[in-house]
Amino acid sequence: MGLKGIPALAEELHIARDLFILEYTGGKLHVPCISTAESVKLIAEAKKKGLNVTCSTAIHNLWFTDSVLEEFDAQYKVLPPLRSESDKKALLKGLKDGTVDFVTADHIPMNIEQKQVEFDNAAYGTIGLESAYGILNQLFDLETTIEILTRGRARFGINPPSLKEGSEACLSFFDPNKKYTFENENILSTSKNSMFLGNVMKGKVFGVINNGQLLS
Repeated sequence: MGLKGIPALAEELHIARDLFILEYTGGKLHVPCISTAESVKLIAEAKKKGLNVTCSTAIHNLWFTDSVLEEFDAQYKVLPPLRSESDKKALLKGLKDGTVDFVTADHIPMNIEQKQVEFDNAAYGTIGLESAYGILNQLFDLETTIEILTRGRARFGINPPSLKEGSEACLSFFDPNKKYTFENENILSTSKNSMFLGNVMKGKVFGVINNGQLLS
């Protein structure tokens, strides 16, 4: 395509190095936004050794592949980049079996001038907070989707909210089956650099109760 590439090897060498250092020194390691099948394999092998390592992947790497880059649309320019179909399948499998611990929206808002330029000159990043649930809910059933979105609580020692009389209300209101097409009008963020525009979402959030306030 005539574009400067970012090979999978660049990511995998970095992860392999960090895992060697982790094994030598001990401690904890979190690897954010992995994107390749080999990265999943490296993390899985490290966990089998008993190393204290976790990792995440970005929601867009679970949904898109590098085939969308054929149109040279800078909305799809992210870091790490979108990968192959086999990489996407490995990430989904790793998420199901627990090798991949978390999913991140990798939400990176930016000005329009940073995206409406030639692909090589565009900035890396997409917004994803407002579309992550609607995408994840199509990839997994509702129970699995919620479990994935709340995994971080246990890792970081955050107690889950309880539903009992006298406890502080912390609730989300949503319809898990409502489908709609994600358009600019659905974006509350000031920045509109979303690669999910035009995609069908499953699940609509109506509001939350948090810190004693109803927000909708």
